Formats: sequence, structure tokens, C-alpha cells
Amino acid sequence: MKLNINGKVRDLQVEADTPLLWVLREQAGLTGTKYGCGVAQCGACSVHVNGELQRSCSVPVGSLKPADRIVTIEGLSPNASHPVQKAWAALDVPQCGYCQSGQIMAAVALLKKNPNPSDQDIDAAMTNICRCGTYQRIRAAVHQAAEGKVKS
Repeated sequence: MKLNINGKVRDLQVEADTPLLWVLREQAGLTGTKYGCGVAQCGACSVHVNGELQRSCSVPVGSLKPADRIVTIEGLSPNASHPVQKAWAALDVPQCGYCQSGQIMAAVALLKKNPNPSDQDIDAAMTNICRCGTYQRIRAAVHQAAEGKVKS
């Protein structure tokens, strides 16, 4: 199976019903995307497929085409320089950090669709679960990235 992951076409030997999450982690070696619940509820496994946020634990690779563009947290920027990543670091958002790659991918998707979200917009779009409860810092980081107030 050929998959375009982070701009690189990879030829991977996988069964069609294998969840994208496991292909990313086990075959492609991209471990930034995390396993959380396995039923598309928590969002730790969030990636972008053709610019749309997807919970990779529920996407069978057989449903993807070679032309589909998959972007993981590793592909968001080469050195954590994406404005959302910089806001996350500036505001010290992560506590344990486990869910944060999925949170960041969700925030990027939100800001692509709504570059100036309200608190209500953020709360509605950011459905990922953070067991540490860093939701206030997540919201602040989304606002900071949207406002372009992130320092280099």
C-alpha cells in the first residue's frame, strides 16, 4: 500500500483493515501520534487527512488512496516552528503531554477553518480529551496562535 505521509510517499506492507494509527506508529515509525482509546473518542491519535482532522485509530488504511495527504505532528513543521506549536510551548500547555500532539493537530485544523475563534468556537471544535485538564491553557494557546502573538 502506498501512503503519502508528511509529504513522502511510503510503500508499506499492511492489511487493508489496519487502523492508520498503527501504520503510522509501527510501520512508518512516527510515534508522535498516540493511542488513547481506540474508538475515536479521545483524540490523542488525531492527524490531518487531506487537510481534515481525522482520528487515525478509526481510519482503516484500505479506505485511503495513494494521493491522500496524511500529516502527523511530525509533519506539521520540521522544528516545532508552527505557530500553534510555539503557542503551546510559550504557554506551557502540556502537563503530562500525552494527548498534546492530538490537541495541537485539532487546534491547527480549527484555525484553518476559523482563524479568529471565540471561546465557544474553541470549546466546540476542541473535543479531544485531556486527562490532566489543561483546557484553559489549551484555549489560551489557540487564542495566542490565532492572534499571532507567539514569539520566535
